[in-house]
Amino acid sequence: MLFDIDDSFSVIISFIFGFLYVPLLLKIASALGLYSIVKECETQVFTLFGKVIGTLTEPGLRFPLAYFGFKALLVPFFGKRYHVSTSLRQHYLRDQMVNSEEGTPMGVGIWYEMRVSDPIAYLFRNANPDASLQANVASSTISTLSNLEMDKMLEDRHQLSRRVRATVSPLSEQWGYQLGSVYIRKVAFTDRQMVNNITDKVVKRLVQVTSAMKQDGDNRVGLIKSEIAFKVSQQMAEAAATRPEIVGMALNMIAKQDPEILDTVMNVMETEQLIHSGAKVEVLPVNSEILVQLG
Repeated sequence: MLFDIDDSFSVIISFIFGFLYVPLLLKIASALGLYSIVKECETQVFTLFGKVIGTLTEPGLRFPLAYFGFKALLVPFFGKRYHVSTSLRQHYLRDQMVNSEEGTPMGVGIWYEMRVSDPIAYLFRNANPDASLQANVASSTISTLSNLEMDKMLEDRHQLSRRVRATVSPLSEQWGYQLGSVYIRKVAFTDRQMVNNITDKVVKRLVQVTSAMKQDGDNRVGLIKSEIAFKVSQQMAEAAATRPEIVGMALNMIAKQDPEILDTVMNVMETEQLIHSGAKVEVLPVNSEILVQLG
């Protein structure tokens, strides 16, 4: 029974010592450079006596001794290990002041993305590469967009963005950066009075365009109506012109078949004409020559 208690106590003591000292031993081993854990999108740069002896770029558990030999054991005492992030980063620079060709002050916002492609150049060729890159992008944007026509500045932002990238890329590569997309996202007027003037001009122009569109529509409607009226009148005239021909043909057919019917029809037509004319008609009996003479 005592033996079982002693064994249990030994197991507990071993677990406590393992729980406390194993992480401590691993920390000491990492500090002495026996192993290193490289994260995703990270590069570790090792220097000894102020000189770079190598880099670790592959993520995972790495042993510097296998890459740099016994020099790796001297790095914790006479060198330094740098952790450089190689992930994609994005920045947005607001309100970069430029002047158009017309002298109009404008604020430009430019967005760009970059990543570290050369960790050694990033660490040792520039004391503050991030600030230097921002200043380079800002200055290139101002030099590219200044003294341009306002219309081109507002409409050709894709082409101007490519020009800014082409200007910044060579210098950024010297500092260890790889410049990605560069895009001019915003071009705004900084003078409030000018904004109000432009707004008034746009409103007046819209009113003018709307009136012109309405007038053009009215003109088109009038033209369509006149064309329709012309076609209708033409068709009516053609119909009126064909009526006598049709009536004449019918009368000729009647005359061939029965002349008496033709005489009757002619009398009826003559009577209708007299009635529609509104003329005064006097009706006299047969053999009324004396009354005619007296009349």
